[in-house]
Amino acid sequence: MSDVLIQGGRIITAVDDYVADILIQDGKIEAIGRSLSVESAQTYDATGLFVFPGGVDVHTHMESSQGPAITCDTYETGTISAAFGGTTTIIDFAQQEKGESAKATFDRRLELAEPQIGIDVGFHLILTDVRPEVLSELPDLINHDGVSSFKMFMAYPDILMVDDASIFRTMRTVGTHGGMVNLHAENGAVIQVLIEEALAQGNTSPKYHALTRPRIMEAEATHRAIRLAELAEIPVYIVHLSSEEALQVVVEARDRGIPAFAETCPHYLFLTIEKYDIPGFESAKYVMTPPLREHSCQHALWRGLRFDDLQIVSTDHCPFCLNEQPLGMNYSKQLGKNDFSKIPNGAPGV
Repeated sequence: MSDVLIQGGRIITAVDDYVADILIQDGKIEAIGRSLSVESAQTYDATGLFVFPGGVDVHTHMESSQGPAITCDTYETGTISAAFGGTTTIIDFAQQEKGESAKATFDRRLELAEPQIGIDVGFHLILTDVRPEVLSELPDLINHDGVSSFKMFMAYPDILMVDDASIFRTMRTVGTHGGMVNLHAENGAVIQVLIEEALAQGNTSPKYHALTRPRIMEAEATHRAIRLAELAEIPVYIVHLSSEEALQVVVEARDRGIPAFAETCPHYLFLTIEKYDIPGFESAKYVMTPPLREHSCQHALWRGLRFDDLQIVSTDHCPFCLNEQPLGMNYSKQLGKNDFSKIPNGAPGV
């Protein structure tokens, strides 16, 4: 691998902002300084340009499925896109099928991704079937396979949702070995009632995706998740937090010394619930879970980032095509044309 010298760039790190040269040897930064010179190096003039570290996106869903729907990227196309956007590491998801072992879930996903990836990739493991034999596998996954985070859903009953007892058992198991549980925090049972009522009243358009997933049900599940973690005496991580009510629950827990952490996403910071008022089916582009929220939530999220109440911004990259589907895949947002609950949830972001 040839040496690379980036000259005169404005270097931005978490704590510094300065102009300097960067020497890269064997793929690693060897030196940062002024007026560096290496005759054999491939040299780039970065005068007037920013030089950032490669981005790390801790929440992506590549080559993923939701029922019959399949995302419109693969690990190859998705990681190439990430690299072009400056993201050099992603943490994706290996989703357990019912009856499948945790180890088999991880191995299956790794086998699919490894030949395709163009950047660094790690995995969270989604647990949907928490049996004693599955729990017994988790220490080895943490200690030998490098899988230290396990995602569980408090939403999507009969598909992904697990009960509180399963969450609590998993927390105690992984916490003992230095792992962490990540939670999709929405009250799935209550939301399902609201969805059924909306459809029974003939309300089928995409905006009812948002109206049946109220902010208070995100806050309730966030509160429950943190209390379970408090009892289990382990840290907890709330994914894609979208509402000011849920954020307040996290803030109150952290003020009490509870190691509760949360992420939000760019779409919650820059887009609002008004997107669901776009006429026709165009608003299905913005159907993701949790849904887009009001301006007041946006203000709260920005404030949360400023004061470290939110620790991470991730994309929750999960792209489904609105109309035609490339790469020979036949399913898209159109699955929910006449029923908002069947619209694949997700949007591109990486």
